[in-house]
Amino acid sequence: MSFNIVLFEPEIPNNTGNIGRLSLASGSTLHLVKPFGFELNDKRVKRAGLDYWQHLDLKIYDSITHFFEVHSDKKFAFLSAKAEKNYYEIDYEDNMFFVFGKESVGLPASVVEKHKNSLYKIPLFSEHIRSLNLANAVSIVIYDAIKSKKL
Repeated sequence: MSFNIVLFEPEIPNNTGNIGRLSLASGSTLHLVKPFGFELNDKRVKRAGLDYWQHLDLKIYDSITHFFEVHSDKKFAFLSAKAEKNYYEIDYEDNMFFVFGKESVGLPASVVEKHKNSLYKIPLFSEHIRSLNLANAVSIVIYDAIKSKKL
């Protein structure tokens, strides 16, 4: 069993490095959609991913359009603070794609609008924060998916 972690236009190299490490640990493929807010050879990406980065199953796309052209027939869950459903309502499946937006603004409005039925959030229980750190959010969802498959 494996999953696919998708980051649309990631901006923070440390988050991407940590998510790369998580991808490898969870047996997931990491999909990165350009443009990035950093260079992949940035030392902060490498430091966060440690020496595991070279073993990562990594796919890179030039744009959101390119990503959807390649994966239009896949099962998706889009994670957004704008969602009404909670992530634990996701019907997890093998090889599913979990899509996360950039750190500053989340998923593009066009993606949110088009995929409303597949949009999920991680509930927050304080009015003092807007969102979780991206690497933490990815961890929550991926390990919940693994737990649901009882691995």
